[in-house]
Amino acid sequence: MRFIKFNDKNVDSFLYMELADLTKTLTKNDDIEVEYRVSSYYDPLQKIIYLSHFWDNRPDSDKVYGLKSDVFLRAIGSYYHCDFQEVNAYLKKVKRSSVSSLAKQLFMLFEDLRLEDVCTKERPGTKKAFATRRNVYRKYFATQLNANLIKSVHTDALFNGIYLLLTAENPFEEIPFITNEVDMAMPFIRSQLVKVYEAKTTKDIARICLELVDLFDDILDKDMLNTYFFLAELDYEELETGLTFDDLKRESKLANDDILEHEQDGDEDIHEEKMEMWHRETSKATQSFLQFDMDQGSKTDMLGDGVREGDDGDQAVGIVQGASQKTSRNDYSQMEAMDQTHPEKDGAADYEYGKDNKYAFPVFVDPTIPTDEEVALYGENKQLISSFQKKLKQMIEKTLEHKKTLPRSELQFGRLNKRLLKLWTDDNPRLFYKKDQESPQIDAVFSLLVDCSASMYDKMDETKLGIILFHEALKSVRVPHQIVGFWEDTNDATETSQPNYLKTVMDFQSSLKPKSGPEIMQLEPEEDNRDGFAIRHMTRRLLKRTEKQKFLLVFSDGEPAAMGYEQNGIVDTHEAVLEARKHGMEVINVFLSNGEIDEGQRKTIQNMYGKYSILVPDIKELPDVLFPLLKKLLHKSI
Repeated sequence: MRFIKFNDKNVDSFLYMELADLTKTLTKNDDIEVEYRVSSYYDPLQKIIYLSHFWDNRPDSDKVYGLKSDVFLRAIGSYYHCDFQEVNAYLKKVKRSSVSSLAKQLFMLFEDLRLEDVCTKERPGTKKAFATRRNVYRKYFATQLNANLIKSVHTDALFNGIYLLLTAENPFEEIPFITNEVDMAMPFIRSQLVKVYEAKTTKDIARICLELVDLFDDILDKDMLNTYFFLAELDYEELETGLTFDDLKRESKLANDDILEHEQDGDEDIHEEKMEMWHRETSKATQSFLQFDMDQGSKTDMLGDGVREGDDGDQAVGIVQGASQKTSRNDYSQMEAMDQTHPEKDGAADYEYGKDNKYAFPVFVDPTIPTDEEVALYGENKQLISSFQKKLKQMIEKTLEHKKTLPRSELQFGRLNKRLLKLWTDDNPRLFYKKDQESPQIDAVFSLLVDCSASMYDKMDETKLGIILFHEALKSVRVPHQIVGFWEDTNDATETSQPNYLKTVMDFQSSLKPKSGPEIMQLEPEEDNRDGFAIRHMTRRLLKRTEKQKFLLVFSDGEPAAMGYEQNGIVDTHEAVLEARKHGMEVINVFLSNGEIDEGQRKTIQNMYGKYSILVPDIKELPDVLFPLLKKLLHKSI
């Protein structure tokens, strides 16, 4: 399994995609995101479910069940059964407590146990995951209890003991002696712990915790040192239970929270319609009479509840009268086009290229005229692949469908038509026809997308040989194709602006020209790569083509990495591939290595592209691997 680095942790890409799909399925919300953090919790404001790094470095079975239990707790429990208003109220009450960390971790522990019970009742299939979770945590907290007792970290030891008591199968289980004060309070603590499994709501959990916190404020000298469970302190007040009509009418607050200074009593024309704000450019309140939707302005004390009846003399009637004409002002169409090119300016509300690429925008680069050195180098590489070109050409001709010519009818000779009416109606009837024939032209189009990231540095020479092989073979059978290199500029990329370069070294029109090809040598390893964005962009180009069969070949090593893209890059690329295939395109990954391919890389590429991947350590093996794959794709499309 191929791993990607995230916060100095190895993230299993295939497992991550499985957990992300499971989360969206359970919440029935495609906008919910999944990320990794030290502790697991649900952020209802950002719509993000965080999975805990606690499960890293565990045995594979424990790791999978542990992460799934995090998903179940958050996607079933917290998402549907947690009252975040009660969470907010509890956080305010314990904020000034001397053991605030203990108070928050107790609440999270108790709430998780309540939600665990809810999950197992709603979905009994989750029991095995929660059983694994409990076994792992019990072993962990037993170890932590002994360690904290040795270090005299009494508050942490108490929390460890509370977990062991709550999850004990034996009701008579005891924990070691911690302090005299804790030992004397243990009967009350046990009685409160019994109530945890009787709690039905978040409010019940908060009440139990507050009673314990009052006790711990008196008997404990220090707060907790470690964080085992994390209760996020978010702005829960932003979670609205419902919207009023005024909320629906306004999208944002006023930019200027000021009031007009020169309002004079008796000068305003008081109306009964609602008119709560005036334009800032108005120096003083005038006898305006219309209500406007405004996002910027100043407040006024003129309020009303009625609706004003229209008048024939209203100035607004005069505004709309007259002929429509082209304005004499400046043309701002170019500015609008620039706004569309840079999605960061409008907040990137449209996720046309995927949510993980909402701040990415294309920068198109044209090739330069090939130099004599590039022409000579291309000639040398062409000679290297010449022995494989003929074989690949024959495979393409045999495998891909040819265009059909229209059937020829009304001929003087050929096959007799079954419709003989013209024999009686026409003086010179043409009753013969000939069957339609295959055109020598193949009804297909190819797009070759080349990863030009820095990770391709040691593979670019081999990749160029593969691209040249495809180009010469496709050119020999007259199949139009384009070759585009892609990369992201690391130095210019920010959180809200990520320029992605698309260098079209060969377009569809020039691909069939006899002297085309040396431009391929201009592809060089650059910086980062945002594969999902580039694949979606090439998909839209191919959709404009009229050929029946469309192929997108992605020459990449399967390691997408860019600004804010390390964790979700593999998932986003996988989604982009699925979107292209839904449009009837065949997406194939081609990985030409300069040596043996390790199992991790192979698994990562298969996670993104499925079984339609060509991984060869030597270009000599490419035709032998490509032929059965093309044949399989053709049979699938028939």
